[in-house]
Amino acid sequence: MEKKSNIFTAKYVAYLGVLTALVIAFQMLSGFMKIGATTFCLVLVPIVLGSILLGVVAGAILGGVFGLVVIIDALIGLDPFTLYLLNVQPFFTVLLCILKGVAAGVVPALIYKLIAKKNKYVAIFVAAALAPVCNTGVFAIGAFVIMKPILDFFAAAGLDISGFSAAHIVFVLLIGVNFFVELAINLVLAPAMYTVNSVVEKRISVRKKSANDNLS
Repeated sequence: MEKKSNIFTAKYVAYLGVLTALVIAFQMLSGFMKIGATTFCLVLVPIVLGSILLGVVAGAILGGVFGLVVIIDALIGLDPFTLYLLNVQPFFTVLLCILKGVAAGVVPALIYKLIAKKNKYVAIFVAAALAPVCNTGVFAIGAFVIMKPILDFFAAAGLDISGFSAAHIVFVLLIGVNFFVELAINLVLAPAMYTVNSVVEKRISVRKKSANDNLS
């Protein structure tokens, strides 16, 4: 759907507005959607959907909104870990939150455009998988960069992690099974994304044909 002539049309803005609202709602609710320590996060679904429907720009916007809401969650007390990092490394933490969100929107959009030329169904599954990979991957890189504040956070929480390696702390204690849950949710919902994408494309095609018929 993303073409130069279609950027920021009323329809584009309307779709983007709905998806942005979903990103905000899902991220705000994610702190309450838990079983034990596992978070069932749906926020990447509208980001992927926006990426495949509207393109790279929308993916970046939706991902950036996701990052901003993560920061807001921390500031209002819903995310103590991010709040701690904001206090000790404010610039880097804000940058990390925005970058991981934008990556989760931009990379799937780019790869979808590339693969969709051959197979749209496969392209959507790949895009759906790439969103949590990019989101978690950028976070993991950032966590290794600011490992000392993270160690201080666990120490302040009374957890003895003296025998743990940096990789164990990042991939087990911080990321844990949440990444796999996010990946599974996106892949399970990928067929639904394909259906939505197909319906939107058909509607656009019908309207274009009708407009051309009216002009002829």
